[in-house]
Amino acid sequence: MADLKDQPAAATGPYPPGLYDAWRFAAFNGLSFQIVIGSPMILYAKTLHASATVIGIIVGMLPLLVIFQIPAAHYIERVGYKRFVLGGWGTRTLFTFAMAIVPLTSGFLDQSTRLVLILTGLFGFNLVRGIASCAWLPWIASLVPEHFRGRYVSRDAAMANLGSFLTVIVSALCLGETPQPWQYTVIFTFSAAMGLVSLVFLRRVPDVAITEKERHSNLPVPWLAMLRHPPFQKLLHLVIVWAIAYGGLTAFTVAFLKSETALPAGRILFVTSVAFLGGLSSLWLLGHRQDHLGSKPVLIFALGGWLVIILAWIAMAGGVLAPRLPTILLLQFLMGLFNALVAIAFNRLAMTVIPPMGRNHFFALYSVASNVTLGLAPVAWGLLIDYVGGWRGQGLGLNWNQYTIFYALALAVFGLGLVLAGKLHEPKAGSLEALLTEFLVATPQRLWSRLWAD
Repeated sequence: MADLKDQPAAATGPYPPGLYDAWRFAAFNGLSFQIVIGSPMILYAKTLHASATVIGIIVGMLPLLVIFQIPAAHYIERVGYKRFVLGGWGTRTLFTFAMAIVPLTSGFLDQSTRLVLILTGLFGFNLVRGIASCAWLPWIASLVPEHFRGRYVSRDAAMANLGSFLTVIVSALCLGETPQPWQYTVIFTFSAAMGLVSLVFLRRVPDVAITEKERHSNLPVPWLAMLRHPPFQKLLHLVIVWAIAYGGLTAFTVAFLKSETALPAGRILFVTSVAFLGGLSSLWLLGHRQDHLGSKPVLIFALGGWLVIILAWIAMAGGVLAPRLPTILLLQFLMGLFNALVAIAFNRLAMTVIPPMGRNHFFALYSVASNVTLGLAPVAWGLLIDYVGGWRGQGLGLNWNQYTIFYALALAVFGLGLVLAGKLHEPKAGSLEALLTEFLVATPQRLWSRLWAD
């Protein structure tokens, strides 16, 4: 397929050129990467008797290797946004094909060797993804007008969640109750194939012209001054706290369901897929509204919701709330919804507070701060869970164990995040009251009016 970099982009109705293809890329990318970094890979690692620490390493590897964006950002102008991202996404697909072979070696390789091979493949996958992704947000920020960014990031998140939901459903149907090694090969191959399809749409997204001056600039990067830029600094503080709280939460919730409930692997995948439905619903709940409400009230609202969600998991892990399937499904839906709201608000706020001058390096700092913390947090949480081990205690009406302690500490960090969200700098942000009025009054009224008219 010919590269469309130098061809004029056709108009796409009310949307800026190329965004339909960017959204299609997000959907097929969700069909691909969720298998490699999500619940299917965790379940396969568990079949190889991976410890909580190893699971933490698997979960943390993708965000941790984003640290290579710092040196890579210097080369974006020389290579170009489009070529930079395409090269990384294409290479990581090759690693996915390689990992698909590992389950087939069960006849002649022991579990430890297969686990090492999977970890090696994941390292390569996440390394090239981490390097290439540093060009994505600057590319999109250059393509999407400021007044349209809320709608873009909302729909982008919805497409990614739709792809991820379908992927987990396909994985659950493929794995069944007692999966065999060849079944994991099938879903890993499916992941690689969808990665190839996503590249077709990525190639259609228009590139952004880079001047010769930018391409050959050798000016030193004022990293310290960038970190001290007040609006950006406040955003980084919240992003880091959020990453500590959320890092590993999904993976260790899967581990909790696997070890503390009678749910089989296939059923757990069906349960976790509901989180992506919650993420998909964020498009209906937020959509274009964030362009006039702003990101700050959305973050305050979402972090408040997370406090309620974690309290429910504490009650379940502590024996106060029975782990019934309807309760678990509701919590998974809410986790997906509020995670999507936080991600959407963060990305839009970053596009707002990051100045055009030095944009590539600002976005690299933003991505590295959040992702490195997301990478280290699961490892730390995994070490904590392994350290607590089989210890049991009583107090505050709860049965204290490794998962009760994990959720309780996560609750405290989410609380700190809520405090920091109130200190964010966003000049055009609406109030929390305006957001609640929109969500709880205006939106239900519009929905009721449409149903009544029909």
